[in-house]
Formats: sequence, structure tokens, C-alpha cells
Amino acid sequence: MINTNIIKVMVVDDEDFDVSRVKNTVNLSSTKIQIESVLSNGRAALEELQQKPDNYDVIILDYQISGGLRGEELIRKIKELDPLVQIIVITKMTTNTTDFDFANNLLKAGAFWYCTKYPGNIEEYIYQPTDFILSIVNAYEKKKLEKQKLKSDKRLLQSIEGILQSKEIIGESKPMLHLREAIEKYAKSEANIIISGASGTGKELVAWNIHLKSRRKYEKFVPINCGSIPHELVESELFGYEKGAFTGANTTKLGLFEVANNGTVFLDEVSELSLPAQVKLLRVLQEGEIEKIGRTGSISVNVRIISATNKNLAAEVNDGRFREDLFYRLNVIPIDVVPLRQRGNDIIVLFKHFLEYFSDDMGIVPPGIDPKAQEILMNYKWPGNVRELRNVAQRLVLNCTDHISVKDVSDPMILKSSGISKDAAFEEIYAGHALTLHEVERAFRLKYFKYIRNISSSDANAAEKLGIAPSNFYRMCKELGLK
Repeated sequence: MINTNIIKVMVVDDEDFDVSRVKNTVNLSSTKIQIESVLSNGRAALEELQQKPDNYDVIILDYQISGGLRGEELIRKIKELDPLVQIIVITKMTTNTTDFDFANNLLKAGAFWYCTKYPGNIEEYIYQPTDFILSIVNAYEKKKLEKQKLKSDKRLLQSIEGILQSKEIIGESKPMLHLREAIEKYAKSEANIIISGASGTGKELVAWNIHLKSRRKYEKFVPINCGSIPHELVESELFGYEKGAFTGANTTKLGLFEVANNGTVFLDEVSELSLPAQVKLLRVLQEGEIEKIGRTGSISVNVRIISATNKNLAAEVNDGRFREDLFYRLNVIPIDVVPLRQRGNDIIVLFKHFLEYFSDDMGIVPPGIDPKAQEILMNYKWPGNVRELRNVAQRLVLNCTDHISVKDVSDPMILKSSGISKDAAFEEIYAGHALTLHEVERAFRLKYFKYIRNISSSDANAAEKLGIAPSNFYRMCKELGLK
């Protein structure tokens, strides 16, 4: 039976006398350690590693070997070829054993351990046998740990790539291309980011992509919906509390910032934080510390903060609802996510993606879609943005068989009712400003009269659709500046 736990060793030394002493020392544990090859110079060692990759666990290397390639340079080249192989350096007694720079340089180059050779009058062993054999065993154990970690990192990286694929930002419109470029660029930074955009545009998806492409990708991503936490519980949720801090605190609670330590905190709807909670958050940003309820000392945390809001935070600052100093701490890098209606053909691309997703989930063939139905989807304002589009696609997959027609898409149970859609129309007219009733009436008439004229063959036909006399239609158009 082959023992797979045998430690395979390469000896690189140009002095037969020292090679013999290394063999004598290692042979004391021959059932565990086996010398596979003995080479006399560094270049031969590199060629052996190239020809037999991953064949050696430990290399015992003479520091002052002949042939030009030796010392730290040879160690670095060996580690470039095989990062997992462990190197034990042996050197002459003339080396000062208290020279810490010498030892430090060896370790920096990639050596695991070094020792001085016994003087020449000790013919049997290269070094104190027990310590030397123990160093080989420890080097082997270190290699196994590094190999295991490498496998774990590969699995974790594959997992991250899988998550990234599931959270892919879909679309080829200019806004989306610019957004992906921004994500790639800002993911390399540690600066805080604020993502702005209307509800349903995918701000959390953007935050996930930034995290998964950053140096913190192996750590936790903790999303916090600031609008869903009651104001009186914000402090305990974010920063935690100690056991006995108040009545009912029967155990110590970790705050979400502690949970996310070394990772990323995503503060969704950050504008909803109360002013006292904003003060606490500002301390985390300034000092890198949190204060738990019931604890006298602070706790250090290292997190990157990505915030999101569907409000104008600058306006919130001006109105006194958001701290100016916190705004500037959070808003180091601003990213804007445009509404779906500004993404052109991405609407159809996303719609088909969701059709395939929900069809696969149900184990059916994705339905086809009529070109006229696509046109309706393209012209719809999508007040709920990508979230609404996703819901529409899911409803159509559930309600349709093998084809989506104009009738299917026009069903008020599929697209939002006109009552909900009017909100988007009002938003377009008002642009966030409060108008007088007279101004509202005039703006609505202007918009509606233009629409009726565009779908009418003549003014008489337009007047007929409006249910008014042609003379009144002419007068109203003149008042509105359309004549």
C-alpha cells in the first residue's frame, strides 16, 4: 500500500559531504520523509520543478550554492514556479545567527525556515536532528494548509462569480454602459458611495456588483433598509447592545455594523434615518468605531458604506432633515441610476430576459411576443421601473401560453392601471414643483390637446373626439398657444 503522506524532499547542495549529512539526518524519519532528488545548482532545481510540477513538498537549499543563481534570487524564482513548495535554507556557521536582516530577507523572499550547518568536525548530521526533522514536518503541514486555502479560495471565487452572474446588470444602452464602467472603476476604491435613482431602478443590484468586484468580495455584504427600522430601534439594530443594557436585553446583540466588519454595509433609503441615528453613523465614518448600548468602551469596525436614496439628499440637507456633514461623508462618489424609460431598447432586452427566467422556473418554453406588443412596452412610461417590468413579465408568463399579443399586454391587469400611471404623468408635468390649480389645468389641457391633435385627421375630428364645438376647440387652442 502506497503511503500518500510521505513528505517528498529535494536537496539542492553542491557539497557531497553536506548532502551526506542531510541524508543521515532525514533518514532518522525515513518512514515519513523521502529525498526524491539531489541537485547541485539552482538552475537544475528550476528545471526539475518545471518538468515535475507539484512533485515536491519541501526543498532543502544551500544558501551559498555555486552556479551564480542562489540566495534570495533563487528562492523567489522557485516560489514563482511553485508557490506552494516550502523552502528550508541551510548555511555555513560563518553566518551571524543574530543577523535579523539576513533572516528577514530570506523570509521575505519566500523561505519557510533556515538553520546553520553543524561545523565540519561533526560528520554525521547537518543540524540537531529533532529540530531539523520537525522543521520539515512543519513545512509540509504549512504546504497542506496553503493548498487547502487555495482550493477554498477557488471555490469561493467560483461562488462569487456565480452570484455575479445571477446579479448581472443587463442592458447595452449608453446609461448602462457608463454605469458598468463606473462600477468597475469605483469597486477598486474604498471610498463611500451614494447611489441615486427612482424606486425600482436596481440600486441594490449596483451595490452588490460594487461589493463583489471589490477587495472585500470575500467578506459580508449587509443590506439595511433604513426606512423599515422603527426610529426607536435604529441604534440597537445598527450598533447592537450588551446583555442587561435595558429591561428585556437577556443576551448580547451584535449590531449590523459588527456583523459586516471587514465587509460592506448597504444603507438603502438612507434619507429615512432619524437625526440622532445620523449622529451615530457620522461617528462610525469619522472614527471607525461604534458605541453599543450598555457598553462603556467603543468597538472598532472596518466597513465600506454604500448608500442609496430615491430622494434629493442635497434638498434634504437644505430643509434640515439630513446632516450636511454626514452628506459629504457619504457622498464621496455619486452614482446615478437612470429610470427604465430612458434606457431605450433595454426595455425589450430586460423583458425577454425575465420571460426566459420565469419560463425556466416553471419548466416551460418562453412565449413569443408580437412586435406590436413590444411597441406598447417600449412606449409605456414604466413608473415602477425594472421592478414593474419584472412583475409584468411574470404575470404574462403565468397568463399566456405560447404567444404574447397586443391584447395580452393591453390588459389593465398586466400593465398598471391608468390611475397609477397618472402619477408618472403628473411627475413629468410638475417636475417636483407645486403649481396653482389654474396652472395645473392649463398644463394638463396643453398636454392633452397636443395628444388629441396628433391622433386626429383634422381640427374638426379633434373637436369631435373632445365632444366640443369646432369653434370652441379653435378658441381653446389659441388660448393655449397652439394656434
